[in-house]
Amino acid sequence: MPLDNPFYTAEMQGPYELLRVGRFELEEGGVIPDLHLAVATYGELNEARDNAILVPTWFSGTHATWWQVYIGEGRALDPSRWFIVVVNQIGNGLSTSPHTTDDPSIAMSRFPQVRIGDDVRAQEQLLREHFGIERLALVVGGSMGAQQTWEWAVRFPDKVLRAAPIAGTAQNTPHDFLFTRALLEAITSDPGWNGGEYASHEDVAAGLARHADIWAILGLSTEFWKTEFWRGIPPIAEGLEFSTFEEFQQNFVRLLFGMMDPNALLSMGWKWQRGDVARNTGGDLAAALGRITAKTFVLPIDEDMFFPPRDCEAEQRLTPNSELRVLHTVAGHFGLFGFEQSYLDEVDAHLRELLDTPV
Repeated sequence: MPLDNPFYTAEMQGPYELLRVGRFELEEGGVIPDLHLAVATYGELNEARDNAILVPTWFSGTHATWWQVYIGEGRALDPSRWFIVVVNQIGNGLSTSPHTTDDPSIAMSRFPQVRIGDDVRAQEQLLREHFGIERLALVVGGSMGAQQTWEWAVRFPDKVLRAAPIAGTAQNTPHDFLFTRALLEAITSDPGWNGGEYASHEDVAAGLARHADIWAILGLSTEFWKTEFWRGIPPIAEGLEFSTFEEFQQNFVRLLFGMMDPNALLSMGWKWQRGDVARNTGGDLAAALGRITAKTFVLPIDEDMFFPPRDCEAEQRLTPNSELRVLHTVAGHFGLFGFEQSYLDEVDAHLRELLDTPV
């Protein structure tokens, strides 16, 4: 039986549809017998079907941050001009996931291993079969969404006119692999995890708290903590204000990750560790990135400690018709949540320029 978790509801995340992809074979050899993707759309698809923008989601995230922070009238991602499709990645708690499926063959600890390439293939099939979309004006995503953006541009170059990977790499680094392993082991070391067969995410509260603590160390920059930038961030709920950095950690970072499903995080983390577009070209990264025909803006975050600009720049140099545009935010990787208006203005300016560039 699926586990009830209020975090993964339309009331918490905003409206979405569950669209059926059907039987889906995975790159690692597993099968999802009846894959459904959780999709939120904004705007209208025009008659020519050439105004579609795809947004894949990041680790632990859903479509919520995109409609809350990045999409709106007058913004670069303007639903009055574009048809914006935000697709929740497989295993994220809204699309088919370990704790949501009613198929016992893939429930909980039996959920198969999913790769970035699986997400992209499923998204391509969904866009083509459900919406009749054959080409995308833009693919844009942050973090794991950037990994999917890179994969789209490499795997389906004729379908992607523009690409904007934000704070994420085409090929995961050893540092990122180890960081993610620490995140996952924080969860699995909790006895309440029970080999993935817990009765409620609350059984794994200690592991989720340790997971959140690691994020606080590397997901947020040293400057974020030193300057007490957190004082200006609104609390998640009334009565949970913070006057010390410990209170911010408890009532924001720990609270947020404590609502999530452990197996969903583990499924996404395994996928994140192994993100690598070079799998499409026998391990040759330069050959993989050389396949890209999209006009590409590579958008790292200056204070990001696990997708640093130098790693993104190295990939950008291998990518034809691309430019490096560094984003600035004191929050580091978590700057993706849009804590600073100046960061959002930068993102909008770059995406607006990219979307206005003839291709």
